[in-house]
Amino acid sequence: MIDFEAEINEYKPSLEVDAIEDAIVRSDLTDMNDIMMDMIKKASKE
Repeated sequence: MIDFEAEINEYKPSLEVDAIEDAIVRSDLTDMNDIMMDMIKKASKE
């Protein structure tokens, strides 16, 4: 049987995951709200 407590205590995240997390946090991602706000601004100027 698996000892989940022991497994959790031994868990170490992959270095690749940490690097990806840092890259995502630092990147300027456009989300749906940004797109909608840009469309509203363009529509109000016309």
